[in-house]
Amino acid sequence: MIYVASSWRNEYQRLVVELLRKVCGLMVYDFKNPSGDAGDNGFHWSEIDTGWQGWDPAAFRGALEHPIAVRGFGKDKAALDAAAGGLLVQPCGRSAHLEIGYLAARGIPTAVWFPAVGGQVEPELMLRVCDRILIGTEELVAWGNAQRPDAEDGVDQ
Repeated sequence: MIYVASSWRNEYQRLVVELLRKVCGLMVYDFKNPSGDAGDNGFHWSEIDTGWQGWDPAAFRGALEHPIAVRGFGKDKAALDAAAGGLLVQPCGRSAHLEIGYLAARGIPTAVWFPAVGGQVEPELMLRVCDRILIGTEELVAWGNAQRPDAEDGVDQ
């Protein structure tokens, strides 16, 4: 299973999940629909508190212990622990970077995907922990095809 890490605001995330599933034939974890069931829209801080964007550190710390946060974390963490590969879809934020870092630290093959060949990026030195930097759809599809269990070289491409 491939763990796709990205941002809720990333317009490419859903496309990447579907492309890896339908074009490359991979099992993919989708944090926006972790169980795959209709109506499972993943974890949202607003389920705990609609004023979540105004929290101070103490409120945030308390919210991490809320049963909804514990359940959401549990789903993502179980998927991270089961992943055979990880893909960071840019642009994204802190959580996605922590997820891909966790996979890389465990020795799980990882890649970072930038959707466009041109344009600007915000450089991040620590992305060197990832095995591959992919640019554009062609490289993403090639990487995805190499992740299939029947691929000659497996998930290390």
